[in-house]
Amino acid sequence: METDKMELAKTAIAAKERAYVPYSHFRVGAALLAASGKIYSGCNIENAAFTPTNCAERTAFFKAVSEGEKEFTAIAITGDADDYLYPCGVCRQVMAEFCSSKDFKIYLVKNEKEIREFTMDEILPGAFTVTDLEKGQRPE
Repeated sequence: METDKMELAKTAIAAKERAYVPYSHFRVGAALLAASGKIYSGCNIENAAFTPTNCAERTAFFKAVSEGEKEFTAIAITGDADDYLYPCGVCRQVMAEFCSSKDFKIYLVKNEKEIREFTMDEILPGAFTVTDLEKGQRPE
């Protein structure tokens, strides 16, 4: 798994270079590992209206899902910060939709040598999922 972590970190760093950020100038890259073994990269893509802006993590997930993938094992995330970059709340919820497994790993990449590892439960405890819908609960 160490090789997967390093490959994902390098892919996320490379994806960051493709970010479209004319407003914030803050680049983010992500690399999502599907259960099939394929890696999907994503970068943040801004829009002058701001609301249509898409984060790197969601770009990677949406690319993968649009190509038929629905099972994932890990994601690496990096950004233009001097520290680790955590995913926003919306991205965490998208991850929860597709990555309910406690085995799903979230790698926060400061650089190729400094990587923190989390699980979904650690990064989004109490996530609202399909199980909640099946119980008849509704998001507020």
